Amino acid sequence: MLRTSSKILRPIREKVEAGERLNLDDGVLLYSNDVPLPELGELANLVRERKNGNFAYYNINTHLNPTNICVYRCTFCAFRSDLRDAKGYAMSDEQILARGQEAVSAGSTEMHIVGGLHHQAKYEWYRNVVSLLHENFPTLHLKAWTPVEIDWFARQTGKSIRWVLEDMMDAGLGSCTGGGAEIFHPEVRDQICEHKADSSRWFESHRTAHELGLRSNCTMLYGHIEKPYHRIDHLIRLRELQDASLQKGWGGFQTFIPLAFHPENTGLSHITKPSGPMDLRTMAISRLMLDNVPHMKAYWIMLGVGTAQIALSYGADDIDGTVRHELIYHDAGAETPEVLSVEKIRRVIEEAGREPVERDTLYRRVERDESGWRVGEAIAVGG
Repeated sequence: MLRTSSKILRPIREKVEAGERLNLDDGVLLYSNDVPLPELGELANLVRERKNGNFAYYNINTHLNPTNICVYRCTFCAFRSDLRDAKGYAMSDEQILARGQEAVSAGSTEMHIVGGLHHQAKYEWYRNVVSLLHENFPTLHLKAWTPVEIDWFARQTGKSIRWVLEDMMDAGLGSCTGGGAEIFHPEVRDQICEHKADSSRWFESHRTAHELGLRSNCTMLYGHIEKPYHRIDHLIRLRELQDASLQKGWGGFQTFIPLAFHPENTGLSHITKPSGPMDLRTMAISRLMLDNVPHMKAYWIMLGVGTAQIALSYGADDIDGTVRHELIYHDAGAETPEVLSVEKIRRVIEEAGREPVERDTLYRRVERDESGWRVGEAIAVGG
């Protein structure tokens, strides 16, 4: 049993220890400076160890951003480009295949694929990205497309979200990414990304993916114009979809990733990026609110390696992976390395007092020897 000295935190501690669900008021309260961060972290760590013991997961992965040309002009985005901009690009089949070969040669088990919505690229071009990689590198799990991209593909083709997902699965799609969530509440969403897929389409995409047997991740972009209420509202909406998916036996979300806003080179460059303490507070609160999501990821690209390491004691049980060729957050001013070696990742985890476990996208243990790699059983600790 935890010994929380803070009187303001005591009722929430009692709920957490009893396995009771926190409500919106509880979540907003946890953002108060009156709630000591170390005690909040201790409470989140209790839930983290219930679910995942002392394990901390990582994978060997690479990113592919096929194009940065995008029809949308989200104020928070530094990655997008106009068609005629000097930095604009769209990758050729040869470049995509080269990236796939590099990933396989580096021992990657996963490729994470997201990019811009190129208004001159037909749906077939995006489908070809998946089919080309799947046909040539069948061992790579292709985790691809945000709901914003799926919505765009549905608009391009005049088809339903279900049709798009089924067609992408036929091409080789293995799971879905969690991007494009930003903040769901319209008070915020309408200001930072008013034209792209709204929250209802985001949820429809993930709900349909879950129904089709696809696992997915979920995210929240914090530290810009939103308030604590908007963050907790966002987390509760995710929790409600997860409840529905699990009740129907669909599997649902695997991992939640809180994404710290990086303002450099964006339309919100006047905003100061979130501090380390805010990153840790948001991680801990997310772990406490999302009681039905198995994993919390400390995305070192955005948090920095040091903060991600500390986050392993503030609710996080996953540190992502090697992450070759990440562009989106580096364009927004991230100063983290472009790639971490497996040795560095394992050292970071061990220094945090955790046991490193290499996983694949579906949280199965990866076993390696001189002949290559294979997946074992799903890793299970708590509920």
